[in-house]
Amino acid sequence: MQTKSVFIVGALALATLNIASAKSYDITLGAPTMAGNTELKAGEYKLKVDGNQAVFTNPENAKSFTAPVRIENSDRKFDQTAIQSSTQNGTDSIREIDLGGSTTKLEFGQ
Repeated sequence: MQTKSVFIVGALALATLNIASAKSYDITLGAPTMAGNTELKAGEYKLKVDGNQAVFTNPENAKSFTAPVRIENSDRKFDQTAIQSSTQNGTDSIREIDLGGSTTKLEFGQ
């Protein structure tokens, strides 16, 4: 019986670690912006990475938008989350997001 209790406690601890590692990043877009083929309105979003998808969630209405990304590792740790974008034909497009506190960067295709 005691072995079963230890196993259950261990399984719960592992499940908690997985949930805690699902980190989100706060980003703010000042204008409508394309993330791949997905258009995001100006505003605040929570960004999570789910496999090879970036999931943008608007905290005001809980609507989520996904965009495919290529995940790359940098040789340095990013101090803060930063968006690199470009403007083409009057439309802003995200090229890359550097995730603060990690060496991970998300690259968006056009």
